Amino acid sequence: MSDSSLRAVGWARSLPLDTTVKAARDWAREHMQSLDWAESSPDTVDAALLTISELVTNAHVHAHSAADLVLTWDGSCLHVAVHDTSSHLPTPRPVDFERPNGRGMLLVDALSDTWQARPCPAGKIVHACFRPSKGDAGDGAGTG
Repeated sequence: MSDSSLRAVGWARSLPLDTTVKAARDWAREHMQSLDWAESSPDTVDAALLTISELVTNAHVHAHSAADLVLTWDGSCLHVAVHDTSSHLPTPRPVDFERPNGRGMLLVDALSDTWQARPCPAGKIVHACFRPSKGDAGDGAGTG
């Protein structure tokens, strides 16, 4: 019998509307520090943290919803998933220099290796994947 199970490390947190985006970033940074590649791939960590800021902001500001944040490291990709209660799926919009906002999903698209948004029974989930530089990934289950 072959073992085709996936080994993963993960964390989850619910972020009510009154939670600051900084609190979400700080929480995520603390958990990412336990991954073997986090110190050797600071650009990947920064990209994931900025994406978390954007997705949590979108949940709070545009969906008027709490954000459920899940981080999962599967050995090759850091998965960042944010659930909110809005069924409206985000899409990158063309840049409009007359508007002070509306660039968040363009940032997510530029920073992540891949991303997707999909509906679910109680809203939507926006998922982004971040791969550290080859050779930096280790097994992900750091000692911290």
